[in-house]
Amino acid sequence: MPWLRITQTTNRETAEPLAAALEELGAIAVTLEDAGDEPVLAVATEDTPLWSAVRVVALFPPDTHAETLMQRVAARLADDTPPRWTQDILADQDWERAWMDRYRPIHCGGRLWICPSWHAPPDPDAVNVLLDPGLAFGTGTHATTALCLAWLAAHPPVGLTVIDYGCGSGILAVAALKLGARRVLGLDVDPQALGVSRANAARNGVAERLDLAQPMTSAAPPAADLVLANILARPLIELAPVIRACVRPGGMLVLSGMLAEQVEEVSDHYRGEFDLTSTLRDGWAMLTGQRRAPG
Repeated sequence: MPWLRITQTTNRETAEPLAAALEELGAIAVTLEDAGDEPVLAVATEDTPLWSAVRVVALFPPDTHAETLMQRVAARLADDTPPRWTQDILADQDWERAWMDRYRPIHCGGRLWICPSWHAPPDPDAVNVLLDPGLAFGTGTHATTALCLAWLAAHPPVGLTVIDYGCGSGILAVAALKLGARRVLGLDVDPQALGVSRANAARNGVAERLDLAQPMTSAAPPAADLVLANILARPLIELAPVIRACVRPGGMLVLSGMLAEQVEEVSDHYRGEFDLTSTLRDGWAMLTGQRRAPG
């Protein structure tokens, strides 16, 4: 049977109370989705880290009176103004299959693939990173992650030590390890992300070569041969002294998460020690460069 779909975009503070109110008022399903550009991936966890802009989607029987429903939602949220929302009728389908069909193996370049568990790897002999969509940052579909994965595929870090600064789901750390890195240190301020990275590394058989920790604000970790930092422009700028110090002389740096128009601003904080090259995709940018030897 068809369903009435109610959709509202809100912030992370309101999303869960709104979802709870919709469920209490009879929603047969409520989904929280990224309403901005912050794709995520993780394993199950009790506490759900939400995006800054959240799309709340609820399904109700088709004879539900939407205006009355949303007035009751506003009353439960103690909001004098009914929330802005849209409605449409959704034809019935196999929802689980429809969701799974959105995620297919991604060819990152060279022999590197990202594969969800319900798809057989297109090339069983390739370097296949097994990851399912979930709750921590890093799916391989976003341009910034795709740029980093393509760089790793073209420059396999065989025998190198690697730091993944802001590891999220661990996708870059796991890819680096499966491409031959000797050891990877994943750093993230979110303890949940560290747990997700650990689980994804175990699933891919590389957990014994992955170290995980929260970054220290007072000191950089021991310098590595390669540092990956797929975060946003502002933290790339604010953390520049620490990130620069993570790269040994002669080592490589890969920075991503910035918009194309932010390249120059970010570069200004690194080019004194690095010869940088920018690569663009879908309005996003990646900077790569080698740290100059002293003297």
